[in-house]
Amino acid sequence: MSAMPLHLMTHPEPLVVARLDGGSEPVWDWTPGPFASLTRTPNETSVVCLAELVPDGVLTEGPFRGVEVAGPLAFEAVGVMAEILAPLVSAGISVLAMSTFDTDWVLVPEQHITTASEAWRKAGLIVTPTVLTGRGDR
Repeated sequence: MSAMPLHLMTHPEPLVVARLDGGSEPVWDWTPGPFASLTRTPNETSVVCLAELVPDGVLTEGPFRGVEVAGPLAFEAVGVMAEILAPLVSAGISVLAMSTFDTDWVLVPEQHITTASEAWRKAGLIVTPTVLTGRGDR
């Protein structure tokens, strides 16, 4: 990576991953929050969104806490995810890793966010909380 340590920003809002059938569209507004994502394959549609938005009866996994790498990151940056994931592997924490145009995110199971933050700090990364300013605000 670089000489500068990565800066990770933890978000307080609980997120979930919802599973819908392939080709399905969410029947709710899933877009508010610090992070939202819709991914389609022929077999499933996965929606990452605020836990509070998902209707009852939809299959979900979570809650997770979103952790954002302070960016933007250059597309040619090498080793960012490896630097984030290595301390979590050592701590036995499974996460969901995702990328946007500008940066990378990891979804950490809510019950492991403190342990993950400690592991990252021990590895030399900077970890700071973000402030909850209201649904959909950043």
